Amino acid sequence: MSEQSEARATIGLTGLATMGRNLARNIARHGHTIAVHNRTTQKTTDLVEQFGDEGDFVATESMEEFVGAIAQPRTIVIMVKAGDPTDAVIDELVPLLDEGDIVVDGGNAHFTDTIRREKALSEKGLHFVGMGVSGGEEGALNGPSIMVGGSDHAYEHLGPIMESIAAQVDGTPCCTHVGPDGAGHFVKMVHNGIEYADMQLIAESYDLLRSTLGLSPKEIGEVFEEWNGGDLESFLIEMTADVLAHDDASGEPFVDVVRDAAEQKGTGRWTVQSALDLGVPVTGIAEATFARSLSGHTSQREAARKVFSTSPEGEREQPDRDTFVDQVRAALYASKVVAYAQGFDQIAAGAEEHDWDVDLGMMATIWRGGCIIRAQFLDRIREAYAEEPDLTTLLTTRYFAEAVKDGVDAWREVVATSARTGVPTPAFSSSLAYFDGLRRERLPAALIQALRDNFGAHTYERVDREGTFHTLWAGDRSEQEMS
Repeated sequence: MSEQSEARATIGLTGLATMGRNLARNIARHGHTIAVHNRTTQKTTDLVEQFGDEGDFVATESMEEFVGAIAQPRTIVIMVKAGDPTDAVIDELVPLLDEGDIVVDGGNAHFTDTIRREKALSEKGLHFVGMGVSGGEEGALNGPSIMVGGSDHAYEHLGPIMESIAAQVDGTPCCTHVGPDGAGHFVKMVHNGIEYADMQLIAESYDLLRSTLGLSPKEIGEVFEEWNGGDLESFLIEMTADVLAHDDASGEPFVDVVRDAAEQKGTGRWTVQSALDLGVPVTGIAEATFARSLSGHTSQREAARKVFSTSPEGEREQPDRDTFVDQVRAALYASKVVAYAQGFDQIAAGAEEHDWDVDLGMMATIWRGGCIIRAQFLDRIREAYAEEPDLTTLLTTRYFAEAVKDGVDAWREVVATSARTGVPTPAFSSSLAYFDGLRRERLPAALIQALRDNFGAHTYERVDREGTFHTLWAGDRSEQEMS
């Protein structure tokens, strides 16, 4: 390690909280000389004292010293809290930079902020990159999945470093240039939305097995461990088995001592808001986001428990254990297909809206390792887009269509059982409703359009001829062609 600040670092990183520190260590471990900086100098000192033998760090104290330590064109990664803190660091950096330098936001920024920042910095001759990093603190250290947005020039300099530190699957780095300006952060946002749905579906599966069959957390953990050996193999399924097997120091199952109010940092909410703007139904992600909100409304939940019974009246016959476990597995897989299909639909719609040429198959490829939603499942998605790049929906590909067809009866039985027993399954239920709506020849939206025309003269289209029409509902009910 060297503490000299001459311009010899190939990359710089400012913001040495857990994610930033681990990413800096990962970069240094892979042979890149990295300048490091933090607003609180002690964090820089601690990093170098504890991990300086892992690679070549250039420790700096001031922002001026930090910028001066990086060879031009400079590549600087910002790892601070999203929002105003990121803008504050950018404002401090920009006056110190030269034309052609690259500023990288590696946090969970809203993609619209990234678009705004990219435009502002490009006017100053600088390249701004929104870089999504998935995998948590462990991934940052040992190999994350990296989604890079920004210019081709920026990726020429940043890409080789990020590809070297990313997770590797079958010799392929889990890192790619997604597209210009906000494309990287947009895709990372949707990734997190899919993660919300995935976790909610897992939680509903756990709840069904415990509430309906009376299985203990350890027994359910064993079920998840078995599932992880099949088509459901994934990081989250593996982690679920691990969590459910763990006992608290009190002797109680760990899951029973954790408060049942799930928090969120906003990316799930952003995904739903964006989907609404784009007109893309992401029902699984939306219900997962609302389920977290509901879990936090503890005062309302307490009030409701005082008024309503916690379970339906009357005795219910318990289903056969092995049969129901297999039904839940099938429902989980089918619902997971829907969640991913909806997420990829949103990426496609976002790419079209913002003129980004996003390779959907590559997104599945780089999510196979490092990230939170990494799963065997993603290989199937990658293969689907390789066979049909302009795929309309993942649900219609041969493999996924067969999987859903094989599991749909079990899926219906699980949703019916949840309704009969009072176990809430918003993600399972909404995913099934989406599937049923997608395959219907006609939907009741025809009545909605008729009602809209009746009360607001919003017009409608007909199935038997071209044009837009309005019926004079308050008059003689004759029909007028509007265009």
